Amino acid sequence: MRSNMSPSHVQRPSVVIPIQAAAAPVRHSGQALPPPLPSPADELPLDTLGRPLTDLRISVTDRCNFRCGYCMPRSVFGRDHAFLPHAELLSFEEITRVARVMLSLGVRKLRLTGGEPLLRKDLERLVAQLAALRTLDGGPPELTLTTNGSLLSRKAQALRDAGLDRVTVSLDALDPATFQRMSDTGLQVDDVLTGIDAARAAGLSQVKVNMVVQRGVNDAQILPMARHFRGTGIELRFIEFMDVGATNGWQMDHVLSSEAVRHLIHAAHPLQPADAGQPGATAKRWAYADGAGHVGFISSVTQAFCGDCSRLRLSTDGRLYTCLFATQGHDLRTPLRDGQDEATLRARVAALWAGRTDRYSALRGQGQAMADSAASRVEMSFIGG
Repeated sequence: MRSNMSPSHVQRPSVVIPIQAAAAPVRHSGQALPPPLPSPADELPLDTLGRPLTDLRISVTDRCNFRCGYCMPRSVFGRDHAFLPHAELLSFEEITRVARVMLSLGVRKLRLTGGEPLLRKDLERLVAQLAALRTLDGGPPELTLTTNGSLLSRKAQALRDAGLDRVTVSLDALDPATFQRMSDTGLQVDDVLTGIDAARAAGLSQVKVNMVVQRGVNDAQILPMARHFRGTGIELRFIEFMDVGATNGWQMDHVLSSEAVRHLIHAAHPLQPADAGQPGATAKRWAYADGAGHVGFISSVTQAFCGDCSRLRLSTDGRLYTCLFATQGHDLRTPLRDGQDEATLRARVAALWAGRTDRYSALRGQGQAMADSAASRVEMSFIGG
């Protein structure tokens, strides 16, 4: 049965805020000067909680060939759902312009997401454009991709050749029946496993697998998944079921905590704490005591990591979101298409980041999250995970 929510309500937040215009750029001979890169003496923008901007997640499509209940339930995203027309999507050249602005503000990592990003035609062309950019230290940005893996076997080599560094594959079960229940697709789990093999064969480093755990749905797959990826060099990460968007029917009793998952694995395959990872990392890593690799735990519900969140999200239609749980987007497509130069765009984004206050997961953990915001929250499929 279809939801009575309109497609436009599902895809987009109810409020879109234009980013405050910056002062007019200095011009010379009728041409806008390029945006100056900050010198070492300049301060890069920090938000109101002192967090730097280091990561940009770029949604390249709002479409997906899966209908996972925690992300795009078929009851809402069904056959009649209206996805964005192509003209509303940012072009590859527009995305590259945005990325260049972000790198000048301290971003070092670019992650391509969706929907399912491999549904975007010629995605390797965008990867090549992004790989040609440079961070403030003069090196290329770290380029990563999150995918459900079903099309990865066809695209892995082209993506690697274009400059993609790493890939993360979403896989919630190995058992075919549980996989079908979670993904609600006609595709098979073997399609995903073949894609993972192709990514490794193509030379993509640090292939990771993300498993969203829902109590009573796929929690019986925790140990089979752990056993399958132990000793392979692939890091399996367990994600707590989160209250993202307005359509996934989230309830706290559907959450199986990372601590419970870790204890379950530890009883079968002893674990020990691993390195803390990079600042702002979402996963806490543990190592198998016998040297068979690592597992990670992403605990947005029970152990919020808002304190060092350094991520900004660019939606498919060119809106910036300062939090995964946001209810408001900030329009960047209009100034892009109005021809604003990169110095002005840079000032706009810097002002947006400097005013950022988001810490939804921390407030939820303190019992302060606003329940009435759920109805207008942007969907994860629109801005990536």
